[in-house]
Amino acid sequence: MATEAAGIDRSLLVDDFLQHRRYQVQLADAAAADHTLVCLPTGLGKTTVSLLVTAERLHEAGGKALFLAPTKPLVQQHAEFYREALSIPDDEIVVFTGDVKPDDRAAVWEDARIVIATPQVVENDLVGNRISLSDVTHLTFDECHRATGDYAYVYIAERYHADAADPLVTGMSASPGGDTEEIETVCENLGLRNVEVMTEDDADVGEYTHDTDVSWEQVTLPDEVLAIRDALNEVITDRLEKLKQLGVTNTTNPDLSQRDLNEMRGKLKKMMDNDQSDGYKGMSTHAEVMKLRRAVELVETQSVESVRRYFERQREAARSSGASKASQRMVADPKVRDAMRKAESFDGLHPKFSKARILLAETLGINEGERAILFTESRDTAEALVEFLSASFDVRKFVGQGDKEGSDGMSQKQQQETLDEFKDGAFEVLVSTSVAEEGLDVPEVDLVCFYEPVPTAIRSIQRKGRTGRQAEGKVVVLMAEDTRDEAFFWISRRREKKMESQLADLKEATDDIEESVGDDGQAGLDAFAEESETDSDGETTAPDSDGGPDSDGDSVDGEGDAGLTDFAAEVRDGGDDGDDGSEADGVVATAGVDEGVEVVVDQRELDSSIAKDLSTRDGLVTRLETLAVGDYVLSDRVAVERKSAADFVDSMLDADRSLFEQIGELSRAYARPVMIVEGANLYGQRDIDPNAIRGALASLAVDFDVSVLRTEGETDTAELLATIARREQETRDREISVHGEKTTKTRAEQQEYVVSAIADIGPVTARSLLEHFGTVEAVMTAREEDLLAVDGVGQVTAERIREVVGSEYE
Repeated sequence: MATEAAGIDRSLLVDDFLQHRRYQVQLADAAAADHTLVCLPTGLGKTTVSLLVTAERLHEAGGKALFLAPTKPLVQQHAEFYREALSIPDDEIVVFTGDVKPDDRAAVWEDARIVIATPQVVENDLVGNRISLSDVTHLTFDECHRATGDYAYVYIAERYHADAADPLVTGMSASPGGDTEEIETVCENLGLRNVEVMTEDDADVGEYTHDTDVSWEQVTLPDEVLAIRDALNEVITDRLEKLKQLGVTNTTNPDLSQRDLNEMRGKLKKMMDNDQSDGYKGMSTHAEVMKLRRAVELVETQSVESVRRYFERQREAARSSGASKASQRMVADPKVRDAMRKAESFDGLHPKFSKARILLAETLGINEGERAILFTESRDTAEALVEFLSASFDVRKFVGQGDKEGSDGMSQKQQQETLDEFKDGAFEVLVSTSVAEEGLDVPEVDLVCFYEPVPTAIRSIQRKGRTGRQAEGKVVVLMAEDTRDEAFFWISRRREKKMESQLADLKEATDDIEESVGDDGQAGLDAFAEESETDSDGETTAPDSDGGPDSDGDSVDGEGDAGLTDFAAEVRDGGDDGDDGSEADGVVATAGVDEGVEVVVDQRELDSSIAKDLSTRDGLVTRLETLAVGDYVLSDRVAVERKSAADFVDSMLDADRSLFEQIGELSRAYARPVMIVEGANLYGQRDIDPNAIRGALASLAVDFDVSVLRTEGETDTAELLATIARREQETRDREISVHGEKTTKTRAEQQEYVVSAIADIGPVTARSLLEHFGTVEAVMTAREEDLLAVDGVGQVTAERIREVVGSEYE
């Protein structure tokens, strides 16, 4: 059998480390020939396919490889695999995540041969002109089905095809999309022209998989839980009646679909855009319905404990400053309060808890299984399940790092340690949120239990892929009777069957798909190339790859290894490649600023699309900074504060971030300060008297001598910023300066300015240091242990301050 076959012995690969699987070699052969989407079931080695292509490209084309994965745990996992599988020094295979400082990333990038990173970090470094993709010869997008909308993959792909001298893209996914149109969108966004699909029906793949028994278990909710739900549904019905009176819905049924809610929101937004006051009231009521529906969903499908925690957070939100009217109204409603009291007094057990315990006992006890995973949507439920199940089993939780709702997360180190212990058999049950669904190397398990159905085919397939790899596995879906669970189950089942069918159809119709994305993709790549100084896309492969080997994946007998014969060449030293890469990166990183008009962007502006838009424009160079004042710096005298119409009004009312305080600082630092107010309906925000807004605009222009400019949206803003920057730097020959040209700062501002410049610590930490030590001199002479006593100063910051202040000048 293939599982007993000798390992793959190729250049740059550790001898016999990789098991020889013909389908992986075949897929790598195709991916090495053109920009390719690789579709392969979960757990069957998509990463190995990419690694084989990377090894060939580094050996043949030199340069460096970039591998992108959506989460930090995935990045770490892939890095460990690459270091084990490749005969490349470990320090040349580097990890880029937000844990690595930007300046450090820029330096490490130059010497790296393989970079494995989260897309957000690479996106930021590209926008900030810290790195160049010019010598990246292979770019892998893991879980590439994410490449839609504003996700970082889309921007990075655009930059790569435009900037790289010799690009090759591989996209990998077990579940690339719900329909052909989605798959084509992913291909077009990433510039993929070839599609390779392997399913479990393929003979080469089938021998590495086993049947997975999928069943569903229905549970009945107790009357006490139904009473909580019914009380909340009464309030939803009441709020929907109000929305019905506004003419945005025809139903008051609390079980309306998400699509219905989205349509309502669209109608309300149109009313707001037309300055209809009812639109704002309706949008607030709509927000209340959404919050109430979430509470119903928790009580039906999760646990009473999770809805208790949810109510508590809503109460806290309603008491906070700036609380929305929707939150305040909801927690004040008598029927909602009644539901809260019922939840607080409920001391029973959600029936899913009991069912989960029974399933685990059958799998791990009666059937002598070794490991099981229990997936749940809610972190609150995950924590409650761990506490409940720990009385019977050895259980650990596996959750993400951040949680806006205040629940404790896990650090990347804790996540990795937990997975390692699970693989080693240190405990038997992993209770996980969605963080373990996608791509993580979770070990083979005997049972995957869905605490609730998930309404997307992609997530369902990802979860099920955790079982049935080396032996028969079991998947159980828990459903609460007559609840949203049932709707989600049938939606997921229908979509999953549709995706399986479409993948099979896609396999049969790859030529048609390739023709579709190939024509569009080639046009797109040509457009990218026109913007790039190096136009070599056309040299990489034939445009449509029609002559490539066996794109349908089932006619390769005797040819599985032929396409990778180049791997058999002798291992190249690689030193020259590294030097070439470093040299190219160094030119861009240090000299890129002189190659065009520069726009300095504040880090906080990365939430908008403006910085990315500017970074792709010919003749413009963007640089990221933590600016003390303003959002964009366009010359030594022009800096811009950008606010949406809603933000503008909010900052008029918010004492903590006063509009006039911000503009005062801006006008003291720059001779020609500019305020951009973005978006329509400025006078329809928050029921504020239009004359108050006009008064604020007049004060900015007359009292602060600020130019106030209006734009339609982010694209319009980017156009305006680019125009001003070009006029300043090209027409008027002015230089860029993040500190402005004016010197009329107050003494306190000058002191803050001096301290904030130390190790780029920024204005907020500078104020904390000055408040603590009293003078600039005291900050400069403070010991490291004294610096650590200041709020906001950690070990790294303290060390950097001492290093900058205490090191000899060279």
